[in-house]
Amino acid sequence: MDFTSILNSSEYGFIREHPRLGNRIMMLGVSGSYGYGTNRDGSDIDFRGVMLNLPSDLIGLTKFEQYVDSNTDTVIYTFNKFIELVLNCNPNTLEILGLDPDQYVIISHIGQELLDHRDLFLTKRAAVSFGHYATAQLRRLQNALARDKMPQSQREAHMLNSVRYAVENFNRQHADWDKGDIRLYVDQAETDGLESEIFLDADFHHYPVRRYNDWMNTILNVIRDYDKIGPRNHKKDENHLNKHAMHLIRLYMMGIDILEKKEIRTHRSESDLELLKSIRNGDYMVDGILNDEFYEIVSDYQKRFENAEKHSILPEDPDMKAVEEFVESVNRRVVLEERL
Repeated sequence: MDFTSILNSSEYGFIREHPRLGNRIMMLGVSGSYGYGTNRDGSDIDFRGVMLNLPSDLIGLTKFEQYVDSNTDTVIYTFNKFIELVLNCNPNTLEILGLDPDQYVIISHIGQELLDHRDLFLTKRAAVSFGHYATAQLRRLQNALARDKMPQSQREAHMLNSVRYAVENFNRQHADWDKGDIRLYVDQAETDGLESEIFLDADFHHYPVRRYNDWMNTILNVIRDYDKIGPRNHKKDENHLNKHAMHLIRLYMMGIDILEKKEIRTHRSESDLELLKSIRNGDYMVDGILNDEFYEIVSDYQKRFENAEKHSILPEDPDMKAVEEFVESVNRRVVLEERL
């Protein structure tokens, strides 16, 4: 597809006409399904990019973080906002730095500098950010499995799996968990209106109250998500379910690449795409439910992701001195209106 011609259409006139955009755009590339390679007939075209801040943003009183055009699903971040996000390995922004060369429709001299410095932002923080996004996708899948047509006792069992995964993820982020023990299980309900429900046995020793509160909120947020689920449009939900399932695996794929290879690969390889498209097309969906084979794939990628995190040679945190030097270099040229 000729994305440059699409960008030159009247629908994208804002790209050329808005005072913050035009020649202030450092880079702009195709995102979403076309960026990943999972597109099919009728897929939306999304663009994501980065623009230079105005001098007044840097030394004056104006503030601006991103330009959004909802009609075309285009999002362009200011340089400073983009840096803030990629320093934390935010998947939605980090992927802008991992497109194939022909997927960029705009790349300026200073935009190429940003690409050349992308290794500055690759750290073990990716384990948390990609893991968090993957967990959110998994929760959406598990929520969908627990809708109105599932018996309450079976629904509670699915909820238990989601709660356990959320707790495991919380504990991974707080590796000093050695001051207590918990057991989560489903048993005959004591709450009116339920056949069965989740119970917790816990034994804590010298555990910080603030962290305990965060820990309990992690559990309660999952349960609240399930409790507010209502009736669904099954056909529509199956399509969304397959899409969430595909993105769950894609996030693991990208996270593993970063942690193992120090590589941002947004457009997936042919072998990856074969699996991703198969998931999206419903090959693992049976009677509205994702089958056991899919969850075996999820389990395999979870283990690979955890192994990649464990053995990653990436630094724990960014080299902030190098990042600050690069950001200062770019913004100094903005203020002095030098070659950009």
